[in-house]
Amino acid sequence: MRIPNPISRLLPLVLLVLLLFVSGQYPRNPKLNSLSDLLPTSTQAQTRERTVASPQLEVIKTDVDLVTVDALVLQKDTARVVGDLTRDDFQISEDGRRQDITHFSQGSLPLSVLLLIDRGGCLDPFNEQVRHAASEALARLKPTDEVAVMTYHNNAELLQSFTRDRWPVNYALDHIPPHDEMANHCLNKAFYEAATYMEQAGNPTGRRVIIFITGVTRNFDCADGPSGKGATHAVYESGSVVCGLVPVTKEQQMENGMMRWATRFGGLVRASSLNIKQIATDTGGEVLEDRPEQLDQTFATLMEHLRSRFSLAFVSTNKMRDGTLRKLKIELAPAVRKTRGQLVVKARRSYVAPRG
Repeated sequence: MRIPNPISRLLPLVLLVLLLFVSGQYPRNPKLNSLSDLLPTSTQAQTRERTVASPQLEVIKTDVDLVTVDALVLQKDTARVVGDLTRDDFQISEDGRRQDITHFSQGSLPLSVLLLIDRGGCLDPFNEQVRHAASEALARLKPTDEVAVMTYHNNAELLQSFTRDRWPVNYALDHIPPHDEMANHCLNKAFYEAATYMEQAGNPTGRRVIIFITGVTRNFDCADGPSGKGATHAVYESGSVVCGLVPVTKEQQMENGMMRWATRFGGLVRASSLNIKQIATDTGGEVLEDRPEQLDQTFATLMEHLRSRFSLAFVSTNKMRDGTLRKLKIELAPAVRKTRGQLVVKARRSYVAPRG
């Protein structure tokens, strides 16, 4: 049986990658532009002067010791959102020590959403169906929510800085750079730049979300960028929840499956890689996969989940400002677990303490 062309191109590529890693000759990619090169001067000025223009919203004061955590609660069997919970229904622990929840709300804080779109590799994950799904989903956001668009392959490129105006966002989605099948998926570079931009330009009093659109969820680190571990740490520092959409096709499943196998093999010889599904889990996000023709509903579901999240905040009892990674555990109170059946809580598992 003849193998379709897109699949046949994948086999020699993966074998070549493995041979190059084993031999230590993996090619370096062009150096990634610095974030200051990607940001226009006006955007940098707006970043320093950013305010929230909605007096109706509950504003959480950005104290250095205040830790804000998003939590999504779903029914385990049906995956339906559970929204009728109160502050007393949650418990938060940091490094095993119970913390007092000082702020609580649901869906009221503005969102900073950064779309991160893959343009490299053998297959293009961003076709017309995906573009339409993204545009329709973003139309569901509130006027106080802001959106930015960034693409990546060998390098990261900021196409649209954060804005509450939907027209420039849709224009950016209509003018995504062409797919380059000869380029790499430099996930370590992409997530480091996305996290850095979010830290500098995202709404400081809102909720931060990075939504990636890709067909490959694991890849080796590009040698001229930060390590996957460093990129992951930057995501934690930015306070972002990482979510993703994966358009599923037979060719995509084969390419992603090969990269999953290749990175596992590479781990045996200490080749550094990045797994964005793991980052999503660790930050309390989710990765939704579906056929391209079904992504309208899938993207809408993701936006509903983002809007249905609870925001919980606490002042840490650990006053050391040492920049360490601290473990978090967000769970439901025993009474809720007893009366509401099996529920799943999606929330970040750690955060980076402030430095002082």
